[in-house]
Amino acid sequence: MNYKKFNKTKLASSLSLILGASVVSPAMAEEANAAQEIEVIEVTGIRGSMIKSMDIKRSSTGVMDAISAEDIGKFPDTNLAESLQRISGVSIDRSNGEGNSVTVRGFAPDRNLVMLNGRQLPTTNGSRSFDFANVASEGVSGVEVYKTSEAKIPTGGIGASINVLTSKPLDHDGQKASFGIKMMDDTSASDGSITPELSGIYSNTFDDGKFGISLNASYAERESGNQQALVGTGWRSFTGETDQDWSGSNAAWGGVPQENQVNRPGAGDIYSVPQTTIYKFEEQQRTRLNSQLVLQYRPNDDFTATADWTYYETEVDRQFNDVSAWFTFAPSENVWSDGPVSSPLLYSEDYIATGAGIQDYSMAASNSATRDEMNSFGINLEWQLAPNFRLELDHHSSDAERTPNSPHGSSNTLSTAGFIREAAATDFSGELPILAVRGSSNLQPSDMRVTGSVFSNAEDYSEVDQTQLSGTYDFDEIGSIDFGVMLMKSSKHSKQVNVQRNDWGGVGAEGDFDDSFFPVASIQDRFDDVSGGNFADFDGDFEIADRFFMWDFESVRDIAEQLYTPDSFPAGTVIGDCGTMFCPSTNYAAGTDRYVEEEITSVYLQYNFEGEMGTMPFDVHFGFRYEQTEVESTSAVPSYSGTLWVGDTEIELTGNGDFEYQTKTGKYDHILPSINFNLELTDDIIVRAAYSETIGRPWYGDLQGGTVLGTLANRSNGSGSSGNPDLLPLESKNWDLSFEWYYAEGSYASVAYFDKTVKNNIDPNTVEYTFDGLFNPSNGPKSSEAVENVGSDAGNIRDYIFDNFEDGVTVYEENGVIKIAGVSEDQLLNFLINEPKNSSEEQGYDGMEFTVQHLFGESGFGFMANYTLVNTDNEFDDFVLDAQVAETNISDTANLVAFYDNGGFQARIAYNWRDDFLAATGTDTGANPVYTQDYQQIDFNMSYDIPQVEGLAVFFEGINITNEYTRQYGRATQQVINVTQLGARYTLGARYNF
Repeated sequence: MNYKKFNKTKLASSLSLILGASVVSPAMAEEANAAQEIEVIEVTGIRGSMIKSMDIKRSSTGVMDAISAEDIGKFPDTNLAESLQRISGVSIDRSNGEGNSVTVRGFAPDRNLVMLNGRQLPTTNGSRSFDFANVASEGVSGVEVYKTSEAKIPTGGIGASINVLTSKPLDHDGQKASFGIKMMDDTSASDGSITPELSGIYSNTFDDGKFGISLNASYAERESGNQQALVGTGWRSFTGETDQDWSGSNAAWGGVPQENQVNRPGAGDIYSVPQTTIYKFEEQQRTRLNSQLVLQYRPNDDFTATADWTYYETEVDRQFNDVSAWFTFAPSENVWSDGPVSSPLLYSEDYIATGAGIQDYSMAASNSATRDEMNSFGINLEWQLAPNFRLELDHHSSDAERTPNSPHGSSNTLSTAGFIREAAATDFSGELPILAVRGSSNLQPSDMRVTGSVFSNAEDYSEVDQTQLSGTYDFDEIGSIDFGVMLMKSSKHSKQVNVQRNDWGGVGAEGDFDDSFFPVASIQDRFDDVSGGNFADFDGDFEIADRFFMWDFESVRDIAEQLYTPDSFPAGTVIGDCGTMFCPSTNYAAGTDRYVEEEITSVYLQYNFEGEMGTMPFDVHFGFRYEQTEVESTSAVPSYSGTLWVGDTEIELTGNGDFEYQTKTGKYDHILPSINFNLELTDDIIVRAAYSETIGRPWYGDLQGGTVLGTLANRSNGSGSSGNPDLLPLESKNWDLSFEWYYAEGSYASVAYFDKTVKNNIDPNTVEYTFDGLFNPSNGPKSSEAVENVGSDAGNIRDYIFDNFEDGVTVYEENGVIKIAGVSEDQLLNFLINEPKNSSEEQGYDGMEFTVQHLFGESGFGFMANYTLVNTDNEFDDFVLDAQVAETNISDTANLVAFYDNGGFQARIAYNWRDDFLAATGTDTGANPVYTQDYQQIDFNMSYDIPQVEGLAVFFEGINITNEYTRQYGRATQQVINVTQLGARYTLGARYNF
């Protein structure tokens, strides 16, 4: 569908609507000179793309921006999201260094509606966010970003509605074709391999332009990698009063002692402690295939039929090795930053000095793969039934799925460890956390033992069936009306099952593996672009961790399966399809199976009127949209009947493999008004004002009902999650004002202000539950007696219970692991269940967008610059430890693009900046936030048209050429959560148009 309508005002009449395909009209030509030939003006390249995009913006009925292809088969960026970030108010989220989703005016990807040719597409994740990395840019002709709403635009976008347009054959006369080849060097990949990309598009018309066919396809491989430093499951936060004295009233697991601290946080401060330090080294191989076939038939000027088929397939293989030290929260000696939000510049635990005993130095590996696939079949019929009456019928059936693509599952982790850690410390004074482990420099392959593992299979299947009937009736002098009805049914089916061995304390014995299985590697040599502290500012003897083993997942898994598979398994144990616990399962009945279906019915009516206020033309568009949504969710979730204390801090849930179905429903409806008013103050200046009410539906993961418990709890509590299909959508009242000055050909400046009031935000609500039969074996008579005799150390408690209460049923040893079953005399295990709910508070958002685009005459030089300011009163309060409702993704952004386009040579350099923003709100101890640190990136591309071969161009592109890295942190910048080093990507290629 086409949501763009060009005004019939003086301004719109004077525009060349799309300069890349504009002509001097025959009537005007005859009036000037009847014998003169019609002159075809064709502008392509960077300059043409920017002029076309500006003209679309200028002639729109509301506040919007657009990006147009430079030529057939040539979008400005290889990745659609990378192009969209050049638009004011738009920023992107990256995965493995590549843009995959967009944030508009501070509203996260789930709160923006993305369409393909006016159609809502299924997604292959739990959210509604469209993954732009799945779509190649070569088949895209343009992208429209609607920042103000109209009644005829489908709902779902609070920040914006984004429409991706693909090429159609009747948009071009005759034959057009393009073929491209690229070779990419991704410097982040460890093996330095060069990967190919191929693309082609063919379009032709026949029978005097009545029939058209277009076909585009692309194939791309990418080899990439990243190096990460993480603080595991985050940080635990407390008030300055909290300490580690378990006998005290302020006792808390993770709280630090009052003694042996430098600059310890005071009673009025908030402080946080890390749960772990991990270094992770990942490699990915991605193969992406895209194709689209479009057939069009236009027997006359009044009727056009279009049939299309769109397909994409993306396969991603992932491998990683990591090395980590998990802090046990034994009494620690630390150096603290100043309050009131205090962080450890140095966090250290000495297990020998405190009597906690030798701890593990863990190393894990993984080898997994997933496959994404989407099919979409559509048909569109357009009738001009009368000069003033037009109808359009559009239907599509689309499905998408993500499935495991490896015998090892869609994700997995197999862990090993050397039990050599005498002490551990982390220096958090730099950008990169630096880990020290006493004993690590002398680690030998013969010290290694296999510990726990998790093999997961997850499938996600989504369908969308959408039928839209729309029309326009023109009353001539008194305006026109747009009307329509839409019926849409969408469904999301998610399944997951884990095969989990909780032998984190180790199985077998040291020396079970030959030394050759564990080749030595270095940690610190792998971080070239980001640096951290070196313990020089702290007193003490610190052994910086550098030596670890980069072991092969396949080899160790195979031997471990042979050595550590028991003859039988306890009832209810989830076993992999291979008959052991060293592979994934496809028995989803033993995991989670969630299904949610939405049925949406909508009707809209919009009145359009054009007139003049004195000598100033104006147009106004007023309408309303009625929407009714029904939601039904059915979930099969596993049930558990008991618990086992299997490690110092781990309590495992056990069951017999049973599951239960839970069904929940929800329903809501809305009447959504909108008005857009555009006034031409002069031929060059337009003022726009708009008001609308929009909704943004909850993401599918929040709607999928059923309480799922984590299979592994700690001594304090277990965890779990439950969806809520009765959630209401976000409701937003939106005001927009825009001032646009088109002062020269291809040049303009604009200032836009927006204000949004949003209610029904999703509260990451945490509810405490206990469940019958799930007892806490670490909190009962046995453990109480043990504490009185051996103290509070978990290992000593478990040994005491084993030595004094062994009865073979509730206390026993298996594969060298002490297991203590929960019984009725113990306290019930407490569970913290994440269950979303709607917030009752209204939240305000406002901001301004500044944009300048300037072409320096016919010189070929030009630039585009924009800056966006976004504010909200829905901010996270770092001084509150309870769970909070706060808007994520709010940040200021800026772009600067400079280019040259003349004489067949094009060059462009683009700078993008995004300020710090809140990425997530936590639900763990202290409900800790995740902030993403400000990020900047420089990209460039250049191309040259070979004069000796018409239509042939060579090009060279660079992404992130300054090797920027991403970083996330908690309540303070020192509380690093993730640092990811990525690297630059370079592409050399050629394109031939004919």
